[in-house]
Amino acid sequence: MEYKPVLEILERIINDRTVPRNIREAVERAKNELNSKGEEELKISNAIVMLDEISNDPNMPLYTRTQIWNAVSLLEQIKSKMKETSKKKKS
Repeated sequence: MEYKPVLEILERIINDRTVPRNIREAVERAKNELNSKGEEELKISNAIVMLDEISNDPNMPLYTRTQIWNAVSLLEQIKSKMKETSKKKKS
């Protein structure tokens, strides 16, 4: 699966020194999860959970929260496309 747009967003957050370190570290874990080997749908679900957990951090800059929501939205779109494709293959 192609995660390039999501990985670009995550990379921008990781490299933004105005973002608190704990948030950058959580985003890095989500990025590493997407790059790991394993079942695609599970990797996406894990990354979504990681990003969703930190999206409520009160220390997060608003623009970073928006970026994270954007990344989560893209991941959810990819996941739903995967489900549609697997349903079509089973039919």
